[in-house]
Amino acid sequence: MPKTAPSRSLTEGPIGRNLLLFALPILAGNIAQSLNGSVNAIWVGKFLGEAALTATANANNIMFFLIGSVFGIGMAATILIGQSIGARDLPQARRVMGTSATFFISLSALIAVLGWFLSHRLLLAMGTPAESLPMADAYLKVIFLAMPLLYAFAFISAALRGAGDARTPFRFLLLAVVLDIVFNPLLIFGIGPLPELGVAGAACATLFSQALALGALLLYLRNKRHMLWLGRKDAILLKIDPAILKALVLKGVPMGLQMIVISLAMIMMISMVNGYGVETASAYGAALQLWTYVQMPAMAIGAACSTMAAQNVGAGLWPRVDATARTGVLFNFLLTGALIAPIILFDRSTLALFLPAASQSLEIGRHLNHIAVWSFLFFGVNFVLAGVVRSTGAVVPPLLILAMAMWGIRVPFALWLQPVLGADAIWWSFPVSALCSMLMIMAYYRWGGWRKAKMLVTPETDLLATPAEIGAEPPSPVADLDASSDSRSRTG
Repeated sequence: MPKTAPSRSLTEGPIGRNLLLFALPILAGNIAQSLNGSVNAIWVGKFLGEAALTATANANNIMFFLIGSVFGIGMAATILIGQSIGARDLPQARRVMGTSATFFISLSALIAVLGWFLSHRLLLAMGTPAESLPMADAYLKVIFLAMPLLYAFAFISAALRGAGDARTPFRFLLLAVVLDIVFNPLLIFGIGPLPELGVAGAACATLFSQALALGALLLYLRNKRHMLWLGRKDAILLKIDPAILKALVLKGVPMGLQMIVISLAMIMMISMVNGYGVETASAYGAALQLWTYVQMPAMAIGAACSTMAAQNVGAGLWPRVDATARTGVLFNFLLTGALIAPIILFDRSTLALFLPAASQSLEIGRHLNHIAVWSFLFFGVNFVLAGVVRSTGAVVPPLLILAMAMWGIRVPFALWLQPVLGADAIWWSFPVSALCSMLMIMAYYRWGGWRKAKMLVTPETDLLATPAEIGAEPPSPVADLDASSDSRSRTG
């Protein structure tokens, strides 16, 4: 039986419609994961107490770091597969799948073994409170056992999105979320024949839900004979290809470092906010809860643009690459703006979800939100254009731009202007740095050499080169797109 074709081709048809349909499942998946985390925190915090909630928070910090550390490598695999699919080079896409699968499985197994033995020391190094340490250790040990499942699920989801399929990862992610929510009370309290595991039950719920969802996803891919499915006959593809592994690491690490740059900058901002007392800190914390959801459309659109651009880069359809960037920027303003507007218009009600109605923090939160929340419009443009730029393999310039925006502009602005502006210097540092970051990525997009970058080059030949690319320089200016009626017809 032949392998199935991609569920949605991103190299043809109307760009706006395809991009929106591709981004919506990613957005829905991000929201579902955030809600799942909130529900789990409610079970642990309300019924097991503050010490248990502190235990899960400390353990989850380690889990999120470990997942985030391979985030960039997953993105690199997505882009490599996307370029291969766009070039209609299915064998190359399957080679990328095989090498990536072996790498992720080996890495996750190593982390699981080391983590099981080192969990207690890691929690001690983090300064986990003594009353929470035993519970955190029990929780984290199970999370380390679940790490191969978490890595495998995240990798397969990224690979499927690279092939143009965002719906399948979302369906099975939703299954994992629902199972996690159901298993949590059953395993925490020992309902029915199940044992009462306390806080470790929350981790076991993650382990079991991921195992079932991953198993169901693998069965689905096998039964559908998906083009990226590697069966027993494809075992040779699981052998590490040095060129592909090199591309995964060299291109993936800079993308992963972006999360670290952002995280460290946010820690610095929180430390400055804490200096203004509990009212300001709680106001900032409430705003962060809202900002988590405000930034989700931009993140989903940026991820969708990266995949769509990668396929069109592989196909040599450069006019569609530029049109993808323009459409993504437009969708960012529409969707992000649609979330910002009610937060500003009904700011008291939205912040009151997290703060007492009579709290002094409420007014502080309203003030800082009016200043800072607009930064996410600029952040979204950056996310979209950086996603398109990275689709060719130009991964270092977006990292440098982000580092400059965070540590060259945001942190110094907030530090140096506090003597003049007080806490407002912190709030204004968000839109100022986001605007500068947007201008820098726009300049690089317009005049940089990202169109000539390569994700993967072998000694023999560029495996991802297509006839459309041979002997033809990709058009650089966005303004030149309308010079060709053919380009207008292909961009929809």
